[in-house]
Amino acid sequence: MSGIPHDHYEPSTGGEKWLHKRLPIVGLMYDTLMLPTPKNLNWMWIWGIVLTFCLALQIITGVVLAMHYTPHVDQAFASIEHIMRNVNGGAMLRYLHMNGASLFFVAVYAHIFRGLYYGSYKAPREITWIIGMLIYLLMMGTAFMGYVLPWGQMSFWGATVITGLFGAIPFVGESIQTWLLGGPAVDNATLNRFFSLHYLMPFIIAGLVIVHIWAFHTTGNNNPTGVEVRRTSKADAEKDTLPFWPYFVIKDLFALAVILVVFFAVVGFMPNYLGHPDNYIEANPLVTPAHIVPEWYFLPFYAILRAFDSEVWVVIAANFLTGGIVDAKFFGVLAMFGSIAVMALAPWLDTSSVRSGRYRPMFKWWFWLFVVNFFVLMWVGAMPAEGIYPYIALIGSTYWFAYFLVILPLLGVLEKPLPQPDTIEDDYKTNYGKSSTNAGAPAATPAE
Repeated sequence: MSGIPHDHYEPSTGGEKWLHKRLPIVGLMYDTLMLPTPKNLNWMWIWGIVLTFCLALQIITGVVLAMHYTPHVDQAFASIEHIMRNVNGGAMLRYLHMNGASLFFVAVYAHIFRGLYYGSYKAPREITWIIGMLIYLLMMGTAFMGYVLPWGQMSFWGATVITGLFGAIPFVGESIQTWLLGGPAVDNATLNRFFSLHYLMPFIIAGLVIVHIWAFHTTGNNNPTGVEVRRTSKADAEKDTLPFWPYFVIKDLFALAVILVVFFAVVGFMPNYLGHPDNYIEANPLVTPAHIVPEWYFLPFYAILRAFDSEVWVVIAANFLTGGIVDAKFFGVLAMFGSIAVMALAPWLDTSSVRSGRYRPMFKWWFWLFVVNFFVLMWVGAMPAEGIYPYIALIGSTYWFAYFLVILPLLGVLEKPLPQPDTIEDDYKTNYGKSSTNAGAPAATPAE
């Protein structure tokens, strides 16, 4: 499975040999659990198990909720109330599913920022990164459609605003919007389509997750140094790695347990904290909420969407050069999806030969400014599009694109990186003490 030299599964009994020749599932599980993993991984490498837990939680709770939900505009809101009041454990199931989406996005953003800082997108892991971005896009689509299903005020008007964006696409926009809605406006056909896709897409995500795991098992894990595991011999590989089981499995399970304490505290004591109160009012096409906002995990991109209005010079220029085809609305849509596209292109935009941000002094400053900018955009996305907020959103959006399109390419030329360790073993000995091999436990427990 991996290019790192290590012991592979060898069936011993007759039954194991029979199964291994026909379906090597035990060997696949063994190679996964015993995968040689860089021994210097820190606590930012725990988000994979959190994401796996979230996906399983969302699928299981979602399937049970679907048994009691009615995807019809006259009954959807009442069916949610029925789940909350009459189904055994219904309120807990709904709150687990609702807050599970938030935990999912907390984990995926931490996972993405870790990859950006430690250069996990660089060769030979470009495909792993692209698959991760596809998973992220599908997550966004699934979450958006799920938010529509309760058929509250924010569900209805959020669907109206977001689907209206497709109408901004020149020439084909209205046809795409009508096809997506199943009619001229958000109505019963829309709810049925969104329910069907919301149910289907998590299983597509699960398939892509398997491919994602397969991809990084093929190339091997990145690590905080960015130095590759030595593949010259099994002995050298063992000095750089430890088997995934038991060392990293136990560490990941401990981290998951700590995170779940916080998660269940939120579910048990403040389940509606991240929701919007207007969504407990049944959808009414005749009454528009005072301030339409998406869920918190969409807010940075919602801010980017709104930042480019008709008074921004780049929008004016684009509108003039295209003869009015690219107006402010369409430019905002392009900017929103473009902000994700430039992130997906990071493997080719980052020109530095050094993988890890740990050894890039100039990069660190720009990266942490990018992280702060992300949270600023999240805050601005929740504010009304008036006063000083549009200007802050425009500055934040500009920096987002400048980071990927200007700063990363220039840093590869201008930056002088710090010395890197020759091997993972050297880094481990420097930080954690005496070296160890797979034959026994590490001499020092990483504080990481």
